[in-house]
Amino acid sequence: MNASTDSSSPRAIDTRAIERAVRRMAQAAEPPWLHAEAARRMAEKLPMIRRTPEAVLQWSGFLGASEALLREAYPHAQQLVVEPALVRRERAAPVPAPWWSPRRWAGAAPAAEPLAEEAVTPGSVQLLWSNMALQGQADPTALFAQWHRALAVDGFLMFSTFGPGTLAELRTLYRERGWGSPMAEFVDMHDLGDMLVAAGFADPVMDQEVLHLNWADAAAALAELRGLGANADTRRVAGLRTPRWQQRLVDALQALGSSDGRPALSFELVYGHAFKAAPRPRVAAHTEVGLDEMRQMVRSRRSP
Repeated sequence: MNASTDSSSPRAIDTRAIERAVRRMAQAAEPPWLHAEAARRMAEKLPMIRRTPEAVLQWSGFLGASEALLREAYPHAQQLVVEPALVRRERAAPVPAPWWSPRRWAGAAPAAEPLAEEAVTPGSVQLLWSNMALQGQADPTALFAQWHRALAVDGFLMFSTFGPGTLAELRTLYRERGWGSPMAEFVDMHDLGDMLVAAGFADPVMDQEVLHLNWADAAAALAELRGLGANADTRRVAGLRTPRWQQRLVDALQALGSSDGRPALSFELVYGHAFKAAPRPRVAAHTEVGLDEMRQMVRSRRSP
């Protein structure tokens, strides 16, 4: 989906490919590095929230890589997390942290108990936080509606996702060589803003930034890309690629490098912010007001 796509239409993505990628990421000892970096950058925007939330809800806890940041920002808030069933199953058996991981040495607070989506009480949280989970959704508008129900009135939403500028170099490479599509299209931030309004959110604000990452070689770049997801485009080339083709891909990626020979790729990070306004009464074309109700309205206007 891009800026020219109808923002009300679900995305054409292969949900089974998404599930395989999520399962693979959930089996890792740590969430992807880029997810943690996006969380850190989004947390820098938390001071814009004037009210201190009593309850914070993370949508996708492990892969969001945000728990420590949110506990530090709101140490007295109730911390809740919605974890997809697939991730809950994969994370049921604890994975030992590597010897270098801070988790082995820091006495952090215990992780919040993961909840299913249907277990969230409507209107129960003041901050809903979703880091790098939206790009795997076929119908973002439906997910926005779920988030809207979970938030209390005047509650705040913050989320991040990949934008359509992500891996632009890889898209160009595939197109020039006739290799099909390397990944599903990501949603443009203007479309996301329209979807937020359609779901009932008020005053959505969207912004983005582009990260340019370098790797030691093409093999390292491909290894990290596999850890970030999968090709969920329904138009991708069917069947398996040959070793000869994979070598051509490695050579082409290596050629994308700068003067030092290090391959470089771009990632567009999109950030969204909105709040849940108080519901407004619907006004019909013809409205009847009783005499007693009219008297009460007049009295309320006269009272200091």
